[in-house]
Amino acid sequence: MSPRLDDEDPDRLYTITGGRSRVDAGSVDLVTLIVSESEPSPGMQSEHVRILRICRRPTAVVELSSDLKLPVSVVKILLCDLLDAGVVTARHPMTRRTPDELPSPELLKQVLIGLQNL
Repeated sequence: MSPRLDDEDPDRLYTITGGRSRVDAGSVDLVTLIVSESEPSPGMQSEHVRILRICRRPTAVVELSSDLKLPVSVVKILLCDLLDAGVVTARHPMTRRTPDELPSPELLKQVLIGLQNL
């Protein structure tokens, strides 16, 4: 049985975050999707490497917290490091898209017809 997050060694968490305890409140939330934009580089902090590997596909912050077995607050701090370095991107799943980013009405109609034919 793995230890609960509440039982995490505070000294380890302090080390992982470089002593930081807060991030900009608006930067990422629990459902923000994170995507790796590059491969890990030599000498990179092990938690950063794990995040880059996990986020090869879009991954929510809350999923990262679970996968890393770290509190969300710590994961957010690590993500801010990676965002600042430009090695990950973050997008809220509810972000509105511009009309040219949406599928065409004709494509949607074809998908609907295809589904109805199943």
